[in-house]
Amino acid sequence: MGWLADETGLERTAANFVALTPLSHLQRAAQVFAEEEALVYGTTRHTYAQYHARCTRLASALADLGVKPGDVVATLLPNVPAQVEAHFGVPACGAVLNTINTRLDVDTVAYIFDHGGAKVALVDSEVLPLAEAAKAQQEGEGPLLIEVPDAEAGVSASGRYTAYEDLLAGAAPEFDWILPQDEWESLALNYTSGTTGRPKGVVYHHRGAYLMTMGTVVSWRLQMRPVYLSIVPLFHCNGWNHAWMMPLLGGTLVCCRHITAETMYEAIATERVSHFGGAPIVLNMLVNTKPDQRRAFDHTVEVFTAGAPPAPATLQKIEALGFHITQVYGLTETYGHVTECLWNDLAWGGLDGAERAAIKARQGVAFPMMEEVTVLDDALNQVPLDGKTQGEIVMRGNSVMKGYLKNPEATKEAFRGGYFHSGDIAVQHPDGHIQIADRAKDIIISGGENISSVEVEGVLMGHPDVNLAAVVARPDEKWGEVPCAFVELKEGATEDEAALIAFARQTLAGFKTPKSVIFGELPKTSTGKIQKFELRKRFKTF
Repeated sequence: MGWLADETGLERTAANFVALTPLSHLQRAAQVFAEEEALVYGTTRHTYAQYHARCTRLASALADLGVKPGDVVATLLPNVPAQVEAHFGVPACGAVLNTINTRLDVDTVAYIFDHGGAKVALVDSEVLPLAEAAKAQQEGEGPLLIEVPDAEAGVSASGRYTAYEDLLAGAAPEFDWILPQDEWESLALNYTSGTTGRPKGVVYHHRGAYLMTMGTVVSWRLQMRPVYLSIVPLFHCNGWNHAWMMPLLGGTLVCCRHITAETMYEAIATERVSHFGGAPIVLNMLVNTKPDQRRAFDHTVEVFTAGAPPAPATLQKIEALGFHITQVYGLTETYGHVTECLWNDLAWGGLDGAERAAIKARQGVAFPMMEEVTVLDDALNQVPLDGKTQGEIVMRGNSVMKGYLKNPEATKEAFRGGYFHSGDIAVQHPDGHIQIADRAKDIIISGGENISSVEVEGVLMGHPDVNLAAVVARPDEKWGEVPCAFVELKEGATEDEAALIAFARQTLAGFKTPKSVIFGELPKTSTGKIQKFELRKRFKTF
């Protein structure tokens, strides 16, 4: 099917078939954008020619250390230049990049070192004790540690290990990048959060990452030479693949070690940042920053937000500050974002305020590099497109993981029926837009009625005193479970449980209204997601 009757001599050759890989973006950029700014971090400024040369030296150095194609090289780094360079330098020697969350505990890092089989680890000086303790727990030798100090942040080297800059300086500048012969070859290894057990190793291939970079250009309406602020941690879905994408457009990537509102406003004003991605907590941070701590800017900043459904109240406030928000959705298993809230000006152009924000809080439709993203019921049938009937978000396409490393059972379960199963519960609107109702595990069932924690949280976030809200199920003798709200107030606000419950009751049905409110700072992951499993633990002590 689809073949000509006679295709004699129409073969794949080096001239007409090249394996897709995001590494090709930097190789091209080193020539096309050689003298243009590629990486910025404080006083550090690298052109594309310098950036490519440093990545080449890293690949050369790793090969000299005995790293072979297919080996794993880990990083424990914040968003600093070495972490960005590792995204090209590690696969350029044929190795697989394993970026590890710097906020994990020793036991989990030790597990990842062992499970992934890292041969070398690039480690920030501040988290060197974490890497050393994790390595000490391993039965084998563990990875060779290379220390990455940070002069820009005043983080000095311990002197116990080879320093990153010394490693590069001692490497041969000539090294032929080892590009994949098959685009299915593994590019990166990322571990899930592991909140319900050991984290699973998610394997990315070159083809998926390449197509993610292309699809993002279309969906984000990117033009040449954007200035991107790296807020999404590069250890989270490889920063949604944006580091791999920037050389495609000759863009500038501005590194950001510490994520604060002041740092972000400063970068937007001085570097003229045009794009960044971040969780809703980042939007809240920008909205709630005092006016005297902001920097004025005269351009619109394009923002991808994901990680949890943002509250409509937050979206409404931040757009008034000069930010244009696009809600996207995805998982570690899908290289990051694979759906977007694709604005329909014909249908929604007349909306403003809360109505506009409510539409923009939807997770939307598939990115162009995906084949299908939809909502199915338990029997894998399409749910009605009525905006009410719930099912599970499932997807298929090239930007879906190869599978879970050394876990064929979990891989088979995730891919049952020919789809990747997200575990997210959603409805689908008549126009095809998907809207998350909840994670399957976060649905609250009270007296037989299903309550969406996302819906309740959205209402609470509309209160002027609320900074963040998370709603979980609290055991109840009569109803089985009832919603309990954990609330982080804005500075200067007064705790008033009765007033907050009454506020929610104005919008929500009685059974959906929180029956109790607990005030205090909410536990969060490094990417800004609220750790609801930690909140649920509180009830074990009541």
